[in-house]
Amino acid sequence: MSLSKTKLNLKEIALFGVLGALTFGAKVAMAGLPNIEPVSLMVMLFAVTFGWKGLYPVYLYVMMEVLYFGISLWNINYLYVWTILAVVACLMRPLKHPIWWALLAGVFGMAFGLLCAPVYVFIGGWDFALRWWMAGLGFDVSHAVGNFVIALLLFVPLRNLLKKLYP
Repeated sequence: MSLSKTKLNLKEIALFGVLGALTFGAKVAMAGLPNIEPVSLMVMLFAVTFGWKGLYPVYLYVMMEVLYFGISLWNINYLYVWTILAVVACLMRPLKHPIWWALLAGVFGMAFGLLCAPVYVFIGGWDFALRWWMAGLGFDVSHAVGNFVIALLLFVPLRNLLKKLYP
């Protein structure tokens, strides 16, 4: 990846700042719903619309999480799980039908606990990580269902909106 492809212009800096803050605000607004959040949808949209530059608003969101909630283990997970989703979304860019995006979001939601488990291997070993992941499977199910529904309903209209903002 060349530097010219990742260098931001003023319009992108402003747009990515707003999108990162919007993602954080939307997540905080939905915090009362267990593991139902708009972040997965936003990460997919950013990756599809902006390519690798889509990681700028994602990591602005992560930075806001750390500043607002403080540093904890789940912040460490955020440093890599959103990148995994962005990479898969970039690979799926040509797909247009909302069912594919809903399926990706749902599978990601179901796999979220498993993707976070490696951090817990370093904290308490394999047994601890496995038990932690298994204890959270119920939350992963709600995460998967919430992600699926949100992506099914909102991915296409938001993708079209972002295309207008960033032709």
